[in-house]
Amino acid sequence: MSTNPDPYKIAERFNHYLRVTDVTDGLDAVGRNDVTLMSRDVRPLWMGMKFWGPAVTMQVVPANRRMPGPISREDALRQHAIWAEMKGFRANLNAEIKEGCVVVTSTGGARECGWWGSMNSMDVQARGAVGIVTDGNCRDTDEVIMQRTPVACAGIGRPIIPGRTELESVQTPVACGGVFIRPGDIVGCDWDGVVVVPIEVAEDVLYFAARIAIDDKKARARVYEKMGKKPDETVDWESAAEYFKDLL
Repeated sequence: MSTNPDPYKIAERFNHYLRVTDVTDGLDAVGRNDVTLMSRDVRPLWMGMKFWGPAVTMQVVPANRRMPGPISREDALRQHAIWAEMKGFRANLNAEIKEGCVVVTSTGGARECGWWGSMNSMDVQARGAVGIVTDGNCRDTDEVIMQRTPVACAGIGRPIIPGRTELESVQTPVACGGVFIRPGDIVGCDWDGVVVVPIEVAEDVLYFAARIAIDDKKARARVYEKMGKKPDETVDWESAAEYFKDLL
């Protein structure tokens, strides 16, 4: 029997008091340094974005065929439906979305294509996803940022999906941002970037990250006091210590 923890339960623990940097240090402590850090190209679209959750993976591949064209005025409004009829979507992502998950999209080096946009990203958020990570592009980014839809991406793309990319599979191991990710691995993001915690080391990483975070908050609280700076939530080490007392 597997001894791995429930990814949704342990991801909830990561959501409290921990920064990506704390978890990165915890990954160093268990010998997973560097190999779990996504490329710095994969960035949150807006400052203040933060999430942790189990990965729901999707493999997108570059298309080797085009949409038929030119198309009629009527068909111009149903290009995604036409692409679906052409079997451009061979898997059903929505069936895999669970409350608290992070959707990880590997694009296989596809050229510019805004796979994620203001509508479909908000739709998976409404279905329960707490974040989206892709080594590809997002489009409609003014709206995505305004909506505070949590998307971390490698770039901004303009074109739509049909004739450019195809959804090959969901819930299979993928490579995204130079990191190997399996369904259920823990994915985290804040302004410092994106990191992946393999589920088999998640409990140990949580322990080390909690210790590191508490010590950091305590040390900075002393400096705050020395400088006469009003304490804020980032130096509330007592609350963090209370929350993680069962681990420490």
